[in-house]
Amino acid sequence: MRGMDHAISSSSALTPLAGKVALVTGGGRGIGKAIAQRLAAAGATVVIASRKLDKLRATANEFASLPGRTLPLACHAGRKDELERLVAETIERAGPIDILVNNSATNIGQGAALEVTDEAFLKTTELNVLAPLRLVRLVVPSMIERGQGGSIINIASIAGLRPQRGGLVYSFTKAGLIMMTRVWAMEFGLYNIRVNAICPGLIQTDFSELFWKDPEYVGALERSQPLPRVGRPEEIGGIALYLASEESSFVTGQCFTIDGGNTAV
Repeated sequence: MRGMDHAISSSSALTPLAGKVALVTGGGRGIGKAIAQRLAAAGATVVIASRKLDKLRATANEFASLPGRTLPLACHAGRKDELERLVAETIERAGPIDILVNNSATNIGQGAALEVTDEAFLKTTELNVLAPLRLVRLVVPSMIERGQGGSIINIASIAGLRPQRGGLVYSFTKAGLIMMTRVWAMEFGLYNIRVNAICPGLIQTDFSELFWKDPEYVGALERSQPLPRVGRPEEIGGIALYLASEESSFVTGQCFTIDGGNTAV
């Protein structure tokens, strides 16, 4: 009996998210893909969503050998009706959502502050702030009703912690997402729903290639950042797994900065 108990305990330790359902927006590549991989490796059923179904399918095929299932669902995060359909289809195909990762984002407003257009402002806000708000409204009531708690992980940025020249709109939206994280944590804590944010520094993804492909930008970063290099997507996946699991059962309303020490100097 003791040996059987040990085997069950060891299995649980290897797959701490077995039986859980996670929804990861922007899950087909970059940081979202790295997070989805860690959650699926921990046993969760992971629904990955973005506009490009072909990339999602390729990612799901890549993760086929992991303990948890990976299900690809197409969705434009900037459209309310598509988010509603995404949540409904996730519940239908995988079950009630235990973990929500708000990762989809855009940065089309890069440039001088006086050159920001209404269109760029509205589109960036819709994807970076309104989409997480909509998803929280769609997902949290079910979490409350079921009474089993949950975890919401918002992917913000160090751009939301301090101003960045040429990044007015992106910094504004990420700062807003950080504050939303804190308010949600206050309001949902009574129901054991934890809400936290991850603030990456420069990570080597398609999303940020404008910066890490710029030798001058990277050179300045390497001269000033304590860990003198660009980060990797998988270095965000580990903290996301921690926040999704019971290892972080007493953690909410926090912003975890993963930036090689960039904001520490």
